[in-house]
Amino acid sequence: MQNGNWQPSEYRIFEVREPKPRRINATDFRDRVVHHAICNILEPIFERRLIYDSWACRLNKGTHAAVKRAQQFARQYPYFLKTDIRRYFQSVDHQILKQLLQRIIKDARLLSLLNRIIEHPVPGNLAGKGLPIGNLTSQHFANLYLGELDHELKDRQSIKAYLRYMDDMLLFAHNKDELHQMLQHLEIFISERLTLSLKPTATLLAPVSEGIPFLGFRIFPQLIRLNRQSLRRFRRRLRKLERAYQCGTISIESLTASVQSMIAHIRHANTRRLQQSLLAPSLPLG
Repeated sequence: MQNGNWQPSEYRIFEVREPKPRRINATDFRDRVVHHAICNILEPIFERRLIYDSWACRLNKGTHAAVKRAQQFARQYPYFLKTDIRRYFQSVDHQILKQLLQRIIKDARLLSLLNRIIEHPVPGNLAGKGLPIGNLTSQHFANLYLGELDHELKDRQSIKAYLRYMDDMLLFAHNKDELHQMLQHLEIFISERLTLSLKPTATLLAPVSEGIPFLGFRIFPQLIRLNRQSLRRFRRRLRKLERAYQCGTISIESLTASVQSMIAHIRHANTRRLQQSLLAPSLPLG
């Protein structure tokens, strides 16, 4: 890195299917050290440029805090708009991203290193497009990229009730017409400025009383529930762990730690009775 001759290695590709099918491009350990070293420098620089209501990949933020913030808005506004970006990580434009970085970073050697990472070919992506899911740098680049939209909506359009978790976005308003106007402006901006498009099937405009599907939960003004997909995943994961324990492939300590972690996640919703019903069949395991 000091000599400027470091080159990234080929990606190791595998798929994950939960919460949805995704192709992960993993680097080797040597490259992960490089990515972490870079992010140690970039994270505080990027942090100063992000709005308060950007909740992914940031210290003291995260999924559960974003859900609570969405509920806070749901108590103040009667309507919401939910949308996300179509194939977001595969669609990030390299040239636009590099221009954003050049506005922030003036060190030529660091920019050269970042460009090398951005331009490193990702199998299946179009030339000049895309960030590999799996790189730590990709998470921060992706946050910075949509930070342009954040500032457009918050600073120039003066939208008060807006939050984003990576490419999942929620906007709130007192009437549907406001949200239709916001959606139209959002679509134009991301198309013209960021060469992105929305996922039509993921766009929903409705009263908050119907519940807001967001990050695996369904959020109501006075209640938070697990959505059906999350509930099915929880049940499958729990029974899989039980079978592994019964077969002797994991210890009781591993089983307990995993289940406690899962329970800690769903406790952020109103799930007391659900926990009791799900765990009752597990009691004979001890």
